Amino acid sequence: MFTRSDFSIWGILKKCVGLELSKITMPIAFNEPLSFLQRITEYMEHVYLVRRASLQPQALERMQCVAAFAVSAVASQWERTGKPFNPLLGETYELTREDLGFRFISEQVSHHPPISAFHSEGLCQDFLFHGSIYPKLKFWGKSVEAEPRGTITLELLRHSEAYTWTNPTCCVHNVIIGKLWIEQYGTVEILNHRTGDKCVLHFRPCGLFGKELHKVEGHIQDKNKKKLFIIYGKWTECLWGIEPTAYESFRKQERRGESPRKAQLEKADADMAEAVPEAQDTVQVIPGSRLLWRINTRPPNSAQMYNFTSFTVSLNELPAGMEKVLAPTDCRLRPDIRSMENGNMDLASQEKERLEEKQRAARRERAKDEVEWQTRWFHQGRNPHTGAPDWLYSGGYFERDFTGCPDIY
Repeated sequence: MFTRSDFSIWGILKKCVGLELSKITMPIAFNEPLSFLQRITEYMEHVYLVRRASLQPQALERMQCVAAFAVSAVASQWERTGKPFNPLLGETYELTREDLGFRFISEQVSHHPPISAFHSEGLCQDFLFHGSIYPKLKFWGKSVEAEPRGTITLELLRHSEAYTWTNPTCCVHNVIIGKLWIEQYGTVEILNHRTGDKCVLHFRPCGLFGKELHKVEGHIQDKNKKKLFIIYGKWTECLWGIEPTAYESFRKQERRGESPRKAQLEKADADMAEAVPEAQDTVQVIPGSRLLWRINTRPPNSAQMYNFTSFTVSLNELPAGMEKVLAPTDCRLRPDIRSMENGNMDLASQEKERLEEKQRAARRERAKDEVEWQTRWFHQGRNPHTGAPDWLYSGGYFERDFTGCPDIY
């Protein structure tokens, strides 16, 4: 990547305090060379947790693995301050990883509001993972908040079980001045529709002195709200679990010990950048806990590569001969992202403008002819488990009949 310090984001953003950012054209300097469809694919990095869940005979153990998977799905966002490219209407992304045992397809099914639908299946017919994401971006003066609306569904086919949840809110701080830093907050509730078990995970906001930064705490309860298991950790590092009785007795001992000394509060200058919280000690492990998940270490040059993980770095690869089998709408063929990856920022900027204008012209044509946009691989329907409106995979993508795909690039 190259330095962003020459760009004043304030010049662009002061026009849009409190507005929705999806309608604002941002200079390419704030992007990372991936489409949002590829960003969604990063949910699959720790897919081994899904396969592990499938092998557990007990529902409680399965929920522990699913909870770890839900937390791991947002772990790649740590220190990822570049904005993915907004997908064009009709853009697609596919990924097959035989080594990890899945294939994945996504499509941009709506432009206003921007909605990305995805569907993934285990190559051993052990799971389905699908959903549609409608990210709402809001600018709050010093920070940009991304609220990922839309339900995520995981089906463990061997157990005829479905789990649903929504991701936490992600916030990028110091977009105007100072060092950018990211936090995730909000409550994620994972429901097992067959047993009624629920996992409630609290992603803690940073708080004063960064004490709570990146922390995740929660529990698994049965349908009568009885706590079965306690989960704690950090979404940037690891997740641990422990029996409720062991957890309670540890906390009791802690309370009986020395009381923490009162912290001195200092009034910060309101105009200063929000200080980047120092990451506190890593997770304090309670005796008797079990490790549920640990983050993969990033490649040594990750900081120069948009803080990508090893999984992410491979997403835009286009090996020789792949172009012949890809849909013509696949992100890997998108010229502005490819130019940015190649380090040609001026060309990337021109191509981004050209593609956006091409998209607007196509929309004007459709309006003139009163033609509705037709999605290709997904259709609107109801989520079979929640009953809520959702985008469902129509099937057929991997048969590879790409005649009639729109010309979007």
